[in-house]
Amino acid sequence: MFYDRPRADLLDRLIQLPWLLVVGATVLAGIGCVTLYSVAGGSVEPWAGRHGLRYLAALAGAIGLALVPSRVWRSTAGAFYIVALGLLAAVPIVGVDALGAKRWLKIAGVSVQPVEIMKVALVLALAQFYALLEDSRRASRPHWVLFALTIIAIPALLTVRQPDLGSAILLTAVGLGIMFLAGVSLLWFGGGLALIAAAMPFAPGLLHDYQRRRIETFLDPSRDPLGAGYHIAQARIALGNGGLDGKGYLQGTQSQLDFVPEKMTDFVFVAIAEEWGFVGAVTVLALYATVIVLLFVMALKADRAFARLTIAGTALMLTVYVTINIAMVTGLVPVVGVPLPLISYGGTAMTTLMIALGLAMSANRRT
Repeated sequence: MFYDRPRADLLDRLIQLPWLLVVGATVLAGIGCVTLYSVAGGSVEPWAGRHGLRYLAALAGAIGLALVPSRVWRSTAGAFYIVALGLLAAVPIVGVDALGAKRWLKIAGVSVQPVEIMKVALVLALAQFYALLEDSRRASRPHWVLFALTIIAIPALLTVRQPDLGSAILLTAVGLGIMFLAGVSLLWFGGGLALIAAAMPFAPGLLHDYQRRRIETFLDPSRDPLGAGYHIAQARIALGNGGLDGKGYLQGTQSQLDFVPEKMTDFVFVAIAEEWGFVGAVTVLALYATVIVLLFVMALKADRAFARLTIAGTALMLTVYVTINIAMVTGLVPVVGVPLPLISYGGTAMTTLMIALGLAMSANRRT
């Protein structure tokens, strides 16, 4: 009986996990495998097979994290943030160059993108910070607002320098969202918007040349259809080809014939929309919405500030990822290089999101 007790406890903890959330994430990853198989011309290699294996490994890791009590993550949140900040600061010094930017570190022969680690670390750090404040009324006091903004601004500025504007926007949006959910007064957000509006005339001078070209192309895609405007022009053609019910699986001409750049990463949604049409695109968005709503429901039920903000921060991260990617590939915002969660090919982004989901499920178990 003594030896059976740990097994029973483990079984109870497994039963308590939000398995509907796991199913939703798994379906999205499955759609990723099916789409990557298609854009590779009907081949498991080089993307679909690796994507599936990475997801299974990340899922096992997420479940492992979920079984650890959330008080462990709360006690290590500050240290985790400092380590992630150190890795991010090391990128300009010892980072690996790729496509004209330094965003990666080689650690024991493995490529690591520190900003992805920081996305999780930021959520935990802010959740821990506001949990320590206890009273939400203290969250709007000027010194605490400035402290929270500093926690967000330092990694965001380091990320902009890489340069990686998309990840910097994601960090900032998630951080500000957690501040809002923690009870920071709307007056602070109104003042921030006023400052941003006042600084807009000076913004072009702070951007890199390629970033300015992306904005100019966003405003007028026809100005350079074979250069900076090529991505969005081909994406729009593919989206139009899809129509209501799509051209059919493995029949997407824009993706099959390699007209759509980055069809396995940032523009994978375009391949889905071309082959499965408006119906398929809306189905994918509905799946994301289901996962996000499940996370927010979990957050509302949480009885501790750290658990509530950790779960809500994960929901915000997923929301911003999806919103920016879909807006980018449909031409609603400039191209900034943000993958579609769980569907786009890429191990670091998937691992980061699954870690966040594991921590959210751990916090939910405390509830």
